Amino acid sequence: MHAELVKKKMWISEARFFHALNYCMMLPGPEAQQLATYVGWLLHRTWGGIIAGTLFVLPSAFILWLLSFVYVTYGQLAGVSAVFDGLKPAVLAIVAAAVLRIGSKTLKNEVMWAIAALAFIAIFFLGAPFPLIVGAAAVVGLAGDRLLPGKFQVVKGHGGNPEGCVIHDETVAHTKPSLAHAVRVCAVCLVLWWTPILLAGALLGWNHTLTRQGVFFSKAAMVTFGGAYAVLPYVSQQAVEHYQWLAPGQMLDGLALAETTPGPLIMVLQFVGFVGAWNLPAPFTPLVGATLGAAMTTWATFLPCFLWIFLGAPYIERLRENARLTAALSALTAAVVGVVLNLAVWFGLQVFVPAGAPVNWWGIAIAAVAFAGMQRWKWDIIPVIAGAALLGLLRWGATFLPMLG
Repeated sequence: MHAELVKKKMWISEARFFHALNYCMMLPGPEAQQLATYVGWLLHRTWGGIIAGTLFVLPSAFILWLLSFVYVTYGQLAGVSAVFDGLKPAVLAIVAAAVLRIGSKTLKNEVMWAIAALAFIAIFFLGAPFPLIVGAAAVVGLAGDRLLPGKFQVVKGHGGNPEGCVIHDETVAHTKPSLAHAVRVCAVCLVLWWTPILLAGALLGWNHTLTRQGVFFSKAAMVTFGGAYAVLPYVSQQAVEHYQWLAPGQMLDGLALAETTPGPLIMVLQFVGFVGAWNLPAPFTPLVGATLGAAMTTWATFLPCFLWIFLGAPYIERLRENARLTAALSALTAAVVGVVLNLAVWFGLQVFVPAGAPVNWWGIAIAAVAFAGMQRWKWDIIPVIAGAALLGLLRWGATFLPMLG
């Protein structure tokens, strides 16, 4: 997005881009889609934001629906299962690489390292709620900026207004906040957001899968900070252990599918909604229930993003270069490193030492090769995913074909 919007198309200055990105990283939900909405809003007001944010998600929503249907229909076949046996360790390597990538940008000093370590301990060993961890990190950042300002000014924007750029650093007229605008945004977004959920509750009951998914993912949209990798531990814990919509292995399979689709990685939540409603579809057929579950999940995940941007962006535009905001963001991002590390460890336990099974040495080898390739030779995610899937299929073929002979 930076290469396209700032360098190639020159729609927005670098300083403006990083300011928007920093704000979106502080919001709950998918920061990439929020950033697309923010830039669309800067360029073409509300309709620009709606079009940019919607089209950022729509293609992957349709593709993942199709992949989810194939998964629940044919996923038990030996060949398809073998593909996922190759995908899972590769996904683990991708998550581990994400830990290093985020950490290298954030953990610039001992204070940031300490925040990341405490976040990991809190969520992995103590089971602390995710919202509590990120909230505490933001408070630490705000307070720490007064005591140790040099240690908390880590995540910063960059200057630069190249000639020919559409949106420079000067104030754009429609970005000025107003109370009337804020009231209209809240009214429209809240009605759109909650109408499908309330209808599901009224028609199907408040304990029906669709209603519970709408409420749960709405709550997730309000409390999950730090992007997809940070969201997944919270969703995995609730969807797998509390609601029992899907099994731990299926959560990994969904992440593998989401990695293969265009658009934001957080689309994996649509897979959770699809499989959960497929398993508990009444009174619908499994396909109809699953489709409604996927739609409900996607709606509750992404619609709040428009509210955060259209409501908050005009005020955030007035806070560019605000030091305390940067300090809170730096501490929050450091905590996210610890949370994502927790996700990597959780996935590792599921893949390498599955319950009641011997150590998966083959999976360890796949993950090690994929991780080394991405770190040392800069392999792209798509070839890694494709190669791992092919290896899983070849391994199954080497075992299965001689049996046929």
